[in-house]
Amino acid sequence: MTDPLASWNDGIAKRAILDFVAQVTTPDSPSFVPPRDRIAVFDNDGTLWVEQPLYVQAFFVFDRIQQLAPQHPEWQTQEPFASVLKGDLKAALSAGEPALVELVMATHAGMTTDEFAAIAKDWLATANHPTLHRPYTELVYQPMLELLAYLQANGFKTFIVSGGGVEFMRACTEQIYGIPPEQVIGSSNKTQFELRDGKPVILRLPELYFFNDKAGKPAAIQHYIGRRPIAAFGNSDGDLQMLQWTTAGSGASLGMIVRHTDGDREFAYDQGAMGNLKDALVEAEKEGWVVVDMQRDWNRIFKFAAYS
Repeated sequence: MTDPLASWNDGIAKRAILDFVAQVTTPDSPSFVPPRDRIAVFDNDGTLWVEQPLYVQAFFVFDRIQQLAPQHPEWQTQEPFASVLKGDLKAALSAGEPALVELVMATHAGMTTDEFAAIAKDWLATANHPTLHRPYTELVYQPMLELLAYLQANGFKTFIVSGGGVEFMRACTEQIYGIPPEQVIGSSNKTQFELRDGKPVILRLPELYFFNDKAGKPAAIQHYIGRRPIAAFGNSDGDLQMLQWTTAGSGASLGMIVRHTDGDREFAYDQGAMGNLKDALVEAEKEGWVVVDMQRDWNRIFKFAAYS
């Protein structure tokens, strides 16, 4: 039989996935879970695709700033825009999350949802990673694609629950993960309904509606899904509460953390500008969550790469 997790080396992580799926899908198993309750949630950045040296959406934001700059001469001297225009991305983000939110609001609003989706899709079709020199849509982790397909084939409904912008992610998640837009939960702008030339549109406003990170993730899961997941996959402390909520249920559950340990094939980090992995590691040992060591557990990282 074909190995459904061919890019996973034999070891604790792979066995944990196979054993868990067998337990919850075997009808006479004491841990059997009916298909309606087989919910699995995945963080996106750093869990399903690359997040270094910056989030993919951050590069989209910076490119949008460059494109829109002629319409905003004030950006030449106004931070954080001035630093972006100079190419000093480190300085642009030195103020942390508030600076990134300001940049997002300036580049993601003032247009309809359809217009934004078209802009995002066009960018994703042409943009390349600055050091890996591949389209971002190719920089998804092959082992995680196999995991998604394996869960879906075994009656799981898979959701993305990420701090990334929901409309940005929806521009590509069905194409690269097989996850439809209605199963993507993310941060979002406020919107409003309008009639333009007699046609209804949804306008994106320059105000944050919801930031889907940390404690916001389980709250969003309850709000949008209405069922506690039985499996959760993340890679940072931003996923801690989602993993806690998922594994606190009364039945069988699986919590898994992807740890970036391979500086040759991808990036090696636990702490950095794009999220930290500290508290979740401590909790993983305490709660028995599985920590995936990318260097040890994955025999290849990207689909285009050779097996190692």
